[in-house]
Amino acid sequence: MDVQEIKKLDSYLKRLFDNPKIRVVPRPKKDDSAEVYIGDEFIGVLFVDDEDDDKSYNFQMAILETDLEP
Repeated sequence: MDVQEIKKLDSYLKRLFDNPKIRVVPRPKKDDSAEVYIGDEFIGVLFVDDEDDDKSYNFQMAILETDLEP
């Protein structure tokens, strides 16, 4: 993902979830994905799928069982 792509995704997620604290940042040594944070907390990874003529993005978020405890 290039810088412009990351900026577009960052802006889209902020609008979609109405949360200005969401940040999309490049991953070190990876060019097919970016990390997603809310504030300083890592929440998932965005992967780009451009194998077909239609480019799409997949967001992967793991939720640990311990995260569900009050």
